[in-house]
Amino acid sequence: MSDDHTHVQEFFAARAADWDSRFPDDGPAYAAAVAELGLREGDRVLDAGCGTGRALPPLRAAVGASGVVVGADLTPAMLEAAVRAGRDRDGRLLLADVSALPVRSGVLDAVFAAGLIAHLPRPAENLRELARVVRPGGVLALFHPIGRAALAARQGRQITPDDLRAESNLRPLLTGSGWRMTSYVDRDDRFLALAARAD
Repeated sequence: MSDDHTHVQEFFAARAADWDSRFPDDGPAYAAAVAELGLREGDRVLDAGCGTGRALPPLRAAVGASGVVVGADLTPAMLEAAVRAGRDRDGRLLLADVSALPVRSGVLDAVFAAGLIAHLPRPAENLRELARVVRPGGVLALFHPIGRAALAARQGRQITPDDLRAESNLRPLLTGSGWRMTSYVDRDDRFLALAARAD
């Protein structure tokens, strides 16, 4: 396992047990972001870097009983927290690295990724892997329940020009990774960039 992966696992393993209690009011923001994916009954969706599975209930509600919901995460402790919260009832949990997903090409309709992009060791390659598993025209949502400025303030830092989530950086990154950005919102109460899988 690479140093990047080890660092990510250590960071989240240390926080898994109380992750949900640290952010108890995020549920409506997750539900609103999932609604923007435009999922339909029977769709197949991946929650990439699912953590404790907070997006799984609204994803399941969106695709219904006939849909497929998979939550993939690199950190066993986060998946264990998802099980303790009962979210494994809403989707299949998978211990997996988003840089090498054990998923066939082109089988998914959408990928939801909350807080993921900041933790990708090779963003262009990793976003290409997400594009690989989505059908042409499928959708990617890069989400965070608070915007870049609010997140930076929470972490006691400033936004830097090289922030991957800045629209001027994210748009070309997505384009070079098989996606076309279709919308971008960055305000204090949400960050949401939507992209369509290029044909």
